[in-house]
Amino acid sequence: MKISTKGKYALEIIVDLAMHSDEEHLESLKNIAARRALSEKYLERIIKALKDAKLVRSVRGAYGGYCLAKSADKMTVTEVLNAVEGELAPVACLTQETDCGIDCDTCPTRDTWGQMWKQILSVTDSVTIADIVKEIT
Repeated sequence: MKISTKGKYALEIIVDLAMHSDEEHLESLKNIAARRALSEKYLERIIKALKDAKLVRSVRGAYGGYCLAKSADKMTVTEVLNAVEGELAPVACLTQETDCGIDCDTCPTRDTWGQMWKQILSVTDSVTIADIVKEIT
């Protein structure tokens, strides 16, 4: 499993919003991009997926911007990554039916993939955005 730049940047956006915005103080993508040295254009595409997943709230207008749609201590790394990456399973057969040509009941590697998947989820499900913010402040 490899996390793309979309996943990395999504986590950067969410952490930045946790640190620099709240219900009364919305943050612009321009400021986030400047602080994180990231492309504002690319962040525009990512923020849409985060809004669609209801992780980010936006307000239009002169005093508009973005903030988290729920508390940082209730938002996990899994939620953020799933919003932009989709399912994080190392092989598709762990989360959906596939036709790889091998019967799942006799597949010699499926259990190993499953164990890896459980380890990934044990970390990403247990780490909240608030945990990340605590580590860097």
